[in-house]
Amino acid sequence: MTDRIALFPGSFDPFTKGHEDIVLRGLNLFDQIIVGIGHNSNKKRYFSLEAMQGLIEKTFEAFPQVSVVTYDDLTANMARSLGARFLVRGLRNTTDFEYENSISQVNRHVYPDVETVFLITSPHLAPISSTIIRELHKYGHNVDEYLPYQLSEVTI
Repeated sequence: MTDRIALFPGSFDPFTKGHEDIVLRGLNLFDQIIVGIGHNSNKKRYFSLEAMQGLIEKTFEAFPQVSVVTYDDLTANMARSLGARFLVRGLRNTTDFEYENSISQVNRHVYPDVETVFLITSPHLAPISSTIIRELHKYGHNVDEYLPYQLSEVTI
């Protein structure tokens, strides 16, 4: 039997407790989860790729079945190159579903052997989004309660 490898793609700018929850719950379904920090040429990052990669690696240092990569390619191509047959995505609401459903169809077109698995965000984490956290942080609000690490470790 082959390993069930899942890629959890996103910009993770920043990686939140909601993202952490999806990874930890995904470990009940998959043998290995690769957190893939994608480069989006249409977005300017708030936190550097390198800093976020280090923070996510530290978050999961007790979980050898979780690894972190950065990539600048189509998610489906990255999944194929990593041997991942699954993409895991978190859904907070119906708006997320509409967006993610379209992307999953395109990924399946590019890589027919990939399946997207949607996990519903745990209710207490559903209000958290990277966009909101960036905005709060930009204006000096402490956002540590939303993150599985301390932002004091990051240089912006």
